[in-house]
Amino acid sequence: MSTTKKIQSALISVFSKEGLEPIIKKLHEQNVTFYSTGGTEEFIKNLGIPVVPVEDVTSYPSILGGRVKTLHPKVFGGILNRQDNESDVQQMKEYNIPQIDLVIVDLYPFEKTVASGASESDIIEKIDIGGISLIRAAAKNFKDTVIVPSVAEYSLLLDLISTQNGATTLEDRKLFATKAFHVSSHYDTAIFNYFNTDETIFKTSIANGQVLRYGENPHQKGFFFGDFDAMFNKVHGKELSYNNLLDVDAAVNLINEFKNDGPTFAILKHNNACGLATRSTIAEAYNAALACDPTSAFGGVLIANTKIDVAAATEINKLFCEVVIAPSYDEAALAILQEKKNRIILIQNEVELPQKQVRTCLNGVLVQERNNITDTKADLKTVTITAPTTQEVEDLIFASKVCKNTKSNTIVFAKNGTLISSGTGQTSRVDALMQAVDKAKAFGFSLEGASMASDAFFPFPDCVQLAKEAGITAVIQPGGSIKDQLSIDYCNENKVAMVFTGTRHFKH
Repeated sequence: MSTTKKIQSALISVFSKEGLEPIIKKLHEQNVTFYSTGGTEEFIKNLGIPVVPVEDVTSYPSILGGRVKTLHPKVFGGILNRQDNESDVQQMKEYNIPQIDLVIVDLYPFEKTVASGASESDIIEKIDIGGISLIRAAAKNFKDTVIVPSVAEYSLLLDLISTQNGATTLEDRKLFATKAFHVSSHYDTAIFNYFNTDETIFKTSIANGQVLRYGENPHQKGFFFGDFDAMFNKVHGKELSYNNLLDVDAAVNLINEFKNDGPTFAILKHNNACGLATRSTIAEAYNAALACDPTSAFGGVLIANTKIDVAAATEINKLFCEVVIAPSYDEAALAILQEKKNRIILIQNEVELPQKQVRTCLNGVLVQERNNITDTKADLKTVTITAPTTQEVEDLIFASKVCKNTKSNTIVFAKNGTLISSGTGQTSRVDALMQAVDKAKAFGFSLEGASMASDAFFPFPDCVQLAKEAGITAVIQPGGSIKDQLSIDYCNENKVAMVFTGTRHFKH
């Protein structure tokens, strides 16, 4: 039997009618018989095209408020019969079941209904039963049946029936079946996640993915699954790479810590901040952030918590950077930044980030809650005789925000709303501290009167001793070591202020 089949009949039952009219008209030109129900049936009639109500096939009306319309052997027999199976062919004749060659479905919008904040009863009514059953049945029988599972595939079908005069190949039908099972599995995952309260079960489905130029390295394939366009308006530059996206993610998470602060600018490289400052203007904040480590800033990702103006753009334009991100730009500032052809310019939209973080691990995945705790003044517990000054408290909070978003083990030095230096990703906290000290010296920064943040407790007083010798006068850490008192005693003896937060901020 030939694997190329001509469409002679179609069952159409869709929620969205957008883009459906040219398909129906083209199929009508090709003498296709239509079967339909409810609003779709009315839509076809209004085009002046004959349509057979499903009720005429089943001899059974739509019942239960439309919940049961197509769920009938004469419908599913027409979809599921195997045309090369003699028994199936005989039963089709015996029970007077019409052949259905094409099924077009567009499901009730369950996810949109949930997102709209609708009531539970409205959400439940948007769980499609007949449509999802039609999709699965037609996809299973792709050898004989074409399934169009959503409005997203209308244009593909129209192109196919126009260029092939209503005929489909086995490869065509298998492609549509693949898309159908994607639609059905995604739909069921969304419904499950709406109901699920068991955190030990993890299911996810992301429908919109894109191919990246390559992965972390040129020999690796890379893909991004998510709605990038919901988070950003990309107004200029080349396509983002895998590494760009990781840096953008780190930048967004970091700047979110400062969204309610004064003008703040951050420069990131390899997911860590190499410069960050808060000032009275965004241009001043940029210049202060750049001064932290102008060497690492080369080729970095830049992000602001407020509009970038001409003054800031003029300074930024002197630096080679991969990406610039801000909630908005002055028109003239945008024109300046666009002078570099490949520079990626993003406008960040207000979008809630996922509350679960996922990463692959061994032969599975690790899932955790997002770290939504940001240390505030109210969280600080002074554990030393010497209390931090008002300015030191501001710098401790500033340093803690950076520390939370820097790879562990980490030590961060800050002074007057500026990141002085940091030690990142070290196997020893002492190594992280010494790295930060050396880096501050390399760029000519004095640590006298600076504040220090650590992402975890000090098991020994060695770190606070080294910090004091470097000029640090205030320290913020979570506390929790059985030997906390050793560090506290050293600080008391040397008039260093120390505060505990009670919250560890590891970032592995």
